[in-house]
Amino acid sequence: MNLKPLGDRVIVKQDEAETTTAGGLILASDAKEKPQTGVVLAVGEGKLDKAGKNLPMPVKTGDKVIYGKYGGTEITVDGEDVLILRADDIYAVFA
Repeated sequence: MNLKPLGDRVIVKQDEAETTTAGGLILASDAKEKPQTGVVLAVGEGKLDKAGKNLPMPVKTGDKVIYGKYGGTEITVDGEDVLILRADDIYAVFA
């Protein structure tokens, strides 16, 4: 993928939506909830502080993250659906 996020933005590949319930029922495509987890594909340089220096990003490429339900912008790049988020929209990183 030839896409580089700018500033404090992060590109995330969303996890796939569940197709069945815990009880084994198959969900219709419109009943599936969008997952709020994914894997970081690319990371920007970070925000600038008042002195003009880049602040470190809280995530790195390959991290599995949890992000806000309505955060980010969904786009398709090279046939792959990805999400562009601000670092502030990421709530946690799986350890």
